[in-house]
Amino acid sequence: MLLRLPTSVSEARHCVAEGAVPIGGATLVWATWQRDGFPEQAMSLRELPEANVIGPETLGAAVVLHRIDERVPEVLRRAAATVGTGAVRRTATVGGNLVGSSLRCLLPAALVLRARATVLDAEGVREAGLAEVTAKGPLLLGLHWRTPLAGAYRKLPGEAGGPPPLVVASALHAEAGGGRSLHVAVRDGYDVRDDSVVCDGGAAPALDALRTTTAFGDLPAAAWEQVRGQTTDLLAAAEGA
Repeated sequence: MLLRLPTSVSEARHCVAEGAVPIGGATLVWATWQRDGFPEQAMSLRELPEANVIGPETLGAAVVLHRIDERVPEVLRRAAATVGTGAVRRTATVGGNLVGSSLRCLLPAALVLRARATVLDAEGVREAGLAEVTAKGPLLLGLHWRTPLAGAYRKLPGEAGGPPPLVVASALHAEAGGGRSLHVAVRDGYDVRDDSVVCDGGAAPALDALRTTTAFGDLPAAAWEQVRGQTTDLLAAAEGA
């Protein structure tokens, strides 16, 4: 297998056109390749500057998870810190987690940040929503978002060999026209759902409104209690800040 390491977006585009298979840290595909055979060409973005940025409102797809630190919002930092073991986090990348993994541990945090993706396809570099990224698996270059007022993240303990543990993420945003909104995302099993509501009236009306949304109307009671507790604490802390 030939591993290609493009150093520019144009070179990366050329690699894709020639059939190179994008990989992150290869933590998920290596066993499959050993079983089914390796591709002729693979491509890593670890030498591509655009895919290695870390900042308050941006994160590159080639960044390995253990490098995600206080430069990014706390909700995203906490999400990265709960992925796998330390050894996994030193190898797994943002892009591999969001595009190559069925667990997508970073997705709830990215959703509540209202992140947008920068992707590379046959037409060049463009912006895409997270729904397209997770459904179609384009070549992800990075994420960008607007800094929230506050955020929270929790992954409940899981059983070895059992279903994915419940994840609840939330973020409070200032809206351009004034006021605030609450965005919540939940991973329940392999299903990830999210929605946002206006929250200028406090936690109780915001939670009532959230419970009537399509995303959260049928959320199981145990998961809803986690949402209720987290968002109540988040809004209380924001009021006291």
